[in-house]
Amino acid sequence: EKAKDGKSYVNPPAEKPSPAYKSFASPISNGERGGFDIHVYFMQNDEQQVTFAKELWERIRREFPELRIYKVWDQPIGPHPIGMFEVNLFTPEQFGAFVPWLVINRGPLSALVHPNTDEEERDHTQRATWMGQPIPLNLRMFKHGK
Repeated sequence: EKAKDGKSYVNPPAEKPSPAYKSFASPISNGERGGFDIHVYFMQNDEQQVTFAKELWERIRREFPELRIYKVWDQPIGPHPIGMFEVNLFTPEQFGAFVPWLVINRGPLSALVHPNTDEEERDHTQRATWMGQPIPLNLRMFKHGK
């Protein structure tokens, strides 16, 4: 049955909301690690981007104090080939609030959104979502031990 807009459909009623509103779907972590990491990238040799990134980092700390945020790296680290900082999200509620906020407020910076499971390479590639221009990651570190 079509909805009033004539385009979408009326969904059948549910007994209760999806459990995905309260916890992340398996195999995404619902523990101390956090369900999602968001890496916000900037060109460390571009003074305007460095300033914007540091101001955004500070704004996130003040507007979202419940999130875990790491230092601003002004050089490559791990698979990340340029400057970046990382934010951890622990609940679907935090994800639902922070991701739309970041879409609007990230300015010229790119951001990688990825889940945390036991498959790090897949999390950073196949399961990843980008805001802005994707940044090629150095995936060699994920190949170690395979």
